[in-house]
Amino acid sequence: MEIYKTIKIMNKRLVIINAKIIFPDTIKEKINVICENGKITKFEKQEDTVFQNSDEIIDAENEYLSPGFIDIHTHGGGGYDFMDGTVEAYLGVAETHVKYGTTSLLPTTLTSTIEELIHTFSVYKEASIHNSNGSQFIGLHLEGPYFSYNQRGAQDSKFLRNPDPKEYNKILEASDDIARWSIAPELDGALELGEVLRKKNILPSIAHTDAIYEDVVKAYDKGFTHITHLYSAMSSITRKNAFRYAGVVESAYLIDDMTVEIIADGIHLPKPLLQFVYKFKGTDKIALCTDSMRGAGMPDGKSILGSLKNGQKVIIEDGVAKLMDRSAFAGSVATTDRLVRTMINLADVPLIDAIKMMTVTPAKIMKMYEYKGSLEVGKDADLVIFDDNINIKYTIINGNIRYKK
Repeated sequence: MEIYKTIKIMNKRLVIINAKIIFPDTIKEKINVICENGKITKFEKQEDTVFQNSDEIIDAENEYLSPGFIDIHTHGGGGYDFMDGTVEAYLGVAETHVKYGTTSLLPTTLTSTIEELIHTFSVYKEASIHNSNGSQFIGLHLEGPYFSYNQRGAQDSKFLRNPDPKEYNKILEASDDIARWSIAPELDGALELGEVLRKKNILPSIAHTDAIYEDVVKAYDKGFTHITHLYSAMSSITRKNAFRYAGVVESAYLIDDMTVEIIADGIHLPKPLLQFVYKFKGTDKIALCTDSMRGAGMPDGKSILGSLKNGQKVIIEDGVAKLMDRSAFAGSVATTDRLVRTMINLADVPLIDAIKMMTVTPAKIMKMYEYKGSLEVGKDADLVIFDDNINIKYTIINGNIRYKK
């Protein structure tokens, strides 16, 4: 496999032929897909297409064509982490994930110093300018530092704290690229932060939390309409003074319009839980996410979660990253093709539904569905071609081939 140096075809048509085209509710064949100037411009019957000499033609050879995969939670891949704080790391992650069908991703931070966090904002800006060969950046996802100590998971506990307006306003003033922020809603000041984020059209998301159902209802009313990596680092049924309380997991199902994301690598969530979420939340409310660290696309062995300077040592084995004492997972090493493959082969989910949770639903959660997430005339020409086992053959972003097997 190799990264394709972007083939720019902005001044001519891209025509994809002989594909099994995946729409949100059906699969169609014998239709040509025509893209111009980075957009999907036409679907034509094969016999109706008049080819031009300048056309860039891709013969899908009866493989599947779907919208590009959208990963709304990833920390790294290819040996790089966004918290490395370098343009090289950002581009390295993007060029790794594009090989696996990811056309859009949200670079995700970890708990850190404010200085380290703000530094990565300027790096994101510069990397976005130079990112011509990898997955497209669609905004920043801040994960922490406002988390519950008891549900910290692999987040570094020395950086955990409650939301402080002076601090979070400083962070918000430092970047206009923040698209979502994962927070424990039960912390003092969290609901107020949620209101601030919603006014700025930033998605507040529930994560690393000990909240009970009553806390989640209050948070939902303040704009916390999404749950980060469902089942991971969050409360379920608890007892206090002999009384039982529903937690965040139960809240995800009780609040019908709450959206969730799941790390569908088959390890963070085994088959029964993947099937449970799919059955009771449905494809309209589930996004698949990798939550991948730098070990995605890398061989097993020792690695680092977070920045090379301040990160934690971890071990990659059994298809997942673990803390060195193997007491907890430390992020996944999944790629988006693996998520789709796992939902189909392990959870017995139909192909169309698995693709929807990797395209349509994340686009809607991030309020990007007007221009991404499905194959429609006028939308961005972000496309993936893959075989029956979700092995990626082409990744196309804005009508340009960024990866070819």
